[in-house]
Order: sequence, then structure tokens, then C-alpha cells
Amino acid sequence: MNSIADVRKWLMQFRLVVYTKDRSVDLDLMEEEVREAHAAGLMEQKMYQQALLIIKHEKNKLLDR
Repeated sequence: MNSIADVRKWLMQFRLVVYTKDRSVDLDLMEEEVREAHAAGLMEQKMYQQALLIIKHEKNKLLDR
């Protein structure tokens, strides 16, 4: 997993589409879904950490605007 697009693609495997027209809310929802997937055992630790880092990086880019 290298980009937010990869996180979206991974979520789409489970029929989860996150789009609210608000980038900040989208990122929050994706983070919540990733955390729940990890807690349910659907995501390995390394992939989980990568996904969270990618989401955090995207959130920081929003704040820098």
C-alpha cells in the first residue's frame, strides 16, 4: 500500500466506498474502517500501519493548505 488510492481500493474489496464530498470526513471514515478491519482480523499489522500512515499523511496535507 503506497497511496490513498491503494487504501480506497483495499476498502472496495469489501464493498466499502467512502465519498462524502468532504475530504477530511472521507479520511476520518477511511481511518475508522481500517481500524475496524484490523480489529476484525482482516488486515495484517504491517498493512494496517501503512494504511494509517498514508491516511495521516493525507490529513497533514489538508492542514497545510
